[in-house]
Amino acid sequence: MPGTARDPAVAGQFYPAAPRELGALVDRLLGGVLPSPRRPKALIVPHAGFIYSGPIAASAFAQIAPFAHELERIVLVGPAHRIYVSSLVSPGVDWLRTPLGELAVDTAALASARIPSHPAAHAREHSLEVELPFIAKLAPQARIVPLVVTEAAPDAVARTLETLWGGPETLIVISSDLSHYLPYREGRTFDERTAAKILAGEPTLVGDEACGCAAINGLLAIGRVTGELVDLRSSGDTAGTRDEVVGYGAFAFVEHS
Repeated sequence: MPGTARDPAVAGQFYPAAPRELGALVDRLLGGVLPSPRRPKALIVPHAGFIYSGPIAASAFAQIAPFAHELERIVLVGPAHRIYVSSLVSPGVDWLRTPLGELAVDTAALASARIPSHPAAHAREHSLEVELPFIAKLAPQARIVPLVVTEAAPDAVARTLETLWGGPETLIVISSDLSHYLPYREGRTFDERTAAKILAGEPTLVGDEACGCAAINGLLAIGRVTGELVDLRSSGDTAGTRDEVVGYGAFAFVEHS
């Protein structure tokens, strides 16, 4: 494996670090979901610890299971929580290491789209990393275009996504949680409103609605996909208390014919 690599930052915290344990957990999560017969072009998936958001993330990733072997590229976009960046940036590496093996970075696509690198923004960031075990299980052959952003205009993100859009060989995955630290019922109502905006294709989300709002707005601004809500739950439904919850949504989008 020549070249540079990003090592896992949250293995053993957000998900198991032991390969056998992690592999069994991902298999179990994916195995509990019945995929739709429609082939998704894009997904929105949450990115908390697996004990909290793993089942919701699996409900989205399972939608690509019948087609995963055909994927050649996965554009994976999430928020930069730790370091502010005002544009989409890559980690500047050739490989992404996971406990389930290494995933190749599509460096040619990054160069073609003229995306700058910002290794520090990726080094400790979890928003992309927690999606990698699902990708390693379903589509280990796919090359990854890993991007994070804190804040950017929807049209700027849309332009980059369109550059990387490709055909059926390319999947877009947006990593985002929804509301944060609201009481259970209030959070559910809040997230239902956010989900309605996403399904209506409104690229107007703000950070209180979704921490990955910049990436979601960019996807919606393209206007080439129609979304379906696959799952909507919170930490109060999985492993947390209901005093303060974090919302998680799984969405699948098909491309307009």
